[in-house]
Amino acid sequence: MKRTAITLAGVLAAFSAHAQNAHVIGVSAAMTGPAAATYAPVIDAMKAYLEHVNGKGGINGHPVQLVVLDDSAEPSRAAANAKRLLADDKVVLLMNSSLSSTYAPMVAEAKRANVPLYYAGAVCPKDTYPPADPLQFCSTAFGANLDSQAALAFVKANSKEAVRLGFAAMAIPIARAEIDYAEGLSKTLGMTPVEKQISPPPAPDYTPFATKLKEANPNWVYSWSPWVSQVRTFEALRRLGWEGRYITWSHLNAEDELGRLRDPSFYVLGTNALFEDNVPIHAEIRAVTHRANLKYPVTFLTEGFISGMVIEAALKATPWPATPQKVLAAMNKLKVDLKGLRGGPLEWTEENHFRTKQYYRVWHWDSGKNAIVRVQDWQAIDVKR
Repeated sequence: MKRTAITLAGVLAAFSAHAQNAHVIGVSAAMTGPAAATYAPVIDAMKAYLEHVNGKGGINGHPVQLVVLDDSAEPSRAAANAKRLLADDKVVLLMNSSLSSTYAPMVAEAKRANVPLYYAGAVCPKDTYPPADPLQFCSTAFGANLDSQAALAFVKANSKEAVRLGFAAMAIPIARAEIDYAEGLSKTLGMTPVEKQISPPPAPDYTPFATKLKEANPNWVYSWSPWVSQVRTFEALRRLGWEGRYITWSHLNAEDELGRLRDPSFYVLGTNALFEDNVPIHAEIRAVTHRANLKYPVTFLTEGFISGMVIEAALKATPWPATPQKVLAAMNKLKVDLKGLRGGPLEWTEENHFRTKQYYRVWHWDSGKNAIVRVQDWQAIDVKR
């Protein structure tokens, strides 16, 4: 018994020494539950990237230690996770990768502790846009308002007829706000909004929502929500015989789903290059995540890889010993070369914690080529006040 106690004490001492020597980052994420398919791959890929970094000696000679807690996209669990990570684990950076309903409690805890909060895989809140909240940052591909601007610009540019536009979203705060914004924006672009359907997260059956959309006779439908809501609404519309065009956000699942659906009138808009684009760094993503033996398709992993690159760059610019205040200072003047995974670098300034430029591509399934093809190459939008 004594030998076990000594051994346990030794393990605890070694763990404590490692933690004191490490950059400790805390994550609350939807690793299980209905939203896990969107968020868990981000965290697993980020872990794989940072383990790869640790294997090369860490950052400035210090390893990165991730403490990942599951919130199942439940606000109360996210709040409890944030309290524990800040109070017990003494993290220098707090991260969220979950539904927007978990944001408010984590923001409150981050502000109370004066620790930066970084959204990775979770939709970027407007608080990260200029003039940014001092503590909130986001590298996630999609972003409120800008995505709708890019999507509706594509619709307008690719429509010879008058646009009758339907809208579909999930009943979560940011998705509802974005689809309301898009509805207003469409009117300024000369489009006619004809119907808007908001489904619960997630709906057991999307037929009732699709039925109301179809009855309004749109020739385009725009959806901006978690993937399950986007794609199931589209599939329900097709089952009902609707023949119009549908544009939606390119979540992690999009590349594989384009190949499954094989519908030329289903378009995805995104800011992360698909593997179909064959960027050189895709080979590195394949190698790193293969060594980590991740269970997700490699096409799901770009967002997490980018998050790892951002953390690496921020910590490289942080003098040792790292503190939340030093990390915050580094994040306020960060520029990350994403090596072609997006249309340009990710750059944060003291007033802009989203990025200075957002680049968009659009893809669909080409039946003639029997492949996914780009129908719009990178288009840039300046991110301003």
